[in-house]
Amino acid sequence: MKIDFDKQGGLVPAIIQDAVTRNVLMLGFMNQEAYDMTVKTGHVTFWSRTRQCLWTKGETSGHFLHLVSIQNDCDNDTLLVRVHPEGPTCHKGTDTCWGEQNDMEPVLFLKELQDFIDCRHQEMPEGSYTTSLFKKGINKIAQKLGEESLETVIEATNGSKENLVYEAGDMLYHLIVLLTEKGLRIDDVARELQKRHNPDWDKQRRMEKAAGLRK
Repeated sequence: MKIDFDKQGGLVPAIIQDAVTRNVLMLGFMNQEAYDMTVKTGHVTFWSRTRQCLWTKGETSGHFLHLVSIQNDCDNDTLLVRVHPEGPTCHKGTDTCWGEQNDMEPVLFLKELQDFIDCRHQEMPEGSYTTSLFKKGINKIAQKLGEESLETVIEATNGSKENLVYEAGDMLYHLIVLLTEKGLRIDDVARELQKRHNPDWDKQRRMEKAAGLRK
């Protein structure tokens, strides 16, 4: 990776982002030595412009930033550093240097769940419930999704909110398994809903349908 350290006097900004929550945690600066140290140790290291020396985040507090990946921007002079933070990032004790909570939006877990189910589909480890579903095939998976959907409907009409959430979780999990078996992801469903959110979507769909009838 070519990094243009010369453009700003030997330093480049390093934007630190939580690899899971995608929240920005802090901004620091790296020179070549700090970058090399970060890659070598797996602990994010910066160049302190105040003390004029290298410093590894967490070397005194124990709140290390464990390196996941580093990306360069289009001009090769700004780094996006994804990490797994150990404890709060800011020296003031907050999760971020902006005083924000580093919480993951719960809906983002669906991507993590999809990735997990993809791994199960590829590796098929023994003793896994997900593996057992894939081994039973698409018909059984679809049947199971139907059962979970019915249980969700029953809870919606005659049950509690707590049980409705529980059954809806089962239904959504089995839907992702079904999509995965068909070579799809929950992302494809999200894209479809995003497309429908366009105010002109219904008009476009009617035009496409009319064009199909004329063929």
